[in-house]
Amino acid sequence: MRLLDICSALVVIIVWGLNFIVIKSGVDEIPPLLLGALRFTLAAIPMVLLLPPPKVPLRLYLAYGLTISVGQFAFLFVAIHIGMPSGMASLVLQSQVFFTMLLAAFWLKEAWHGHQLAGLILAASGLIIIASTHGTNMPLMGFVCTLMAALMWASGNIVTRMIATHGPINQLAFVAWASLVPPLPFLGMSLAFEGQSAIELALENISLHGLSVIAYLAWAATLLGYGLWTRLLTRYPANLVAPFSLLVPVIGLSAGWLIYAEELNPANLAGSFLLVLGLVANLFGGRWRTSLRNSS
Repeated sequence: MRLLDICSALVVIIVWGLNFIVIKSGVDEIPPLLLGALRFTLAAIPMVLLLPPPKVPLRLYLAYGLTISVGQFAFLFVAIHIGMPSGMASLVLQSQVFFTMLLAAFWLKEAWHGHQLAGLILAASGLIIIASTHGTNMPLMGFVCTLMAALMWASGNIVTRMIATHGPINQLAFVAWASLVPPLPFLGMSLAFEGQSAIELALENISLHGLSVIAYLAWAATLLGYGLWTRLLTRYPANLVAPFSLLVPVIGLSAGWLIYAEELNPANLAGSFLLVLGLVANLFGGRWRTSLRNSS
């Protein structure tokens, strides 16, 4: 992986790591499903007026929008709204790495290599250590919703790899046009589960803080984050790109501790170290193995 692409992945990690505390502050003011509708409306408009749509089949626009956008964030916003700690959500969501590798092996026939398996074992150990310190603070339904969000994200990763078969595209334009898919499903779910009166009350009393939350989620987390993420997934195998997101909990847990005083203890730090070690093994293990083989 080129250095510029590694730097792009690190930018995504920081933006997405901070995303969880932004979501937590947002769902305190705006109903979660309505927040999803507003997020993707702002992500789509006015960008679709400035960028032509990439030549990708409509079914892939729909599949991307319904998985990585509607599915992931409907479950995630609800999870945080019902009490899932933001740092814990950033952690559990990274189970998408394992879902991605399983789905990629099944749908895309991507093979697993020894260093990738070793990296995932290290990373999984880190996830288990961190998760074990938060068991009493994690609502069961919040955990289930976050796990479902991870499955939806992984499904979206597979859709993104399928998009790559249609040749080079403008990733920012694709994310912007795909953002036209989520608003109506989100609004429909908001009307069904949150109610018209809650929607009207939230819109009538929306604050500058609420608007800034929507802007961050739309422009930073969606257009910048998923624009870069889509670019990486169209250039590299899913099982190489997905493990980068294992660093998101390091940012998410730290931000939750700093902003919301969510617990961060030595076990969290030890788990984070294993996450980083697992990522390094996944990224550079193959190169090191080849170098050792050539030197011998």
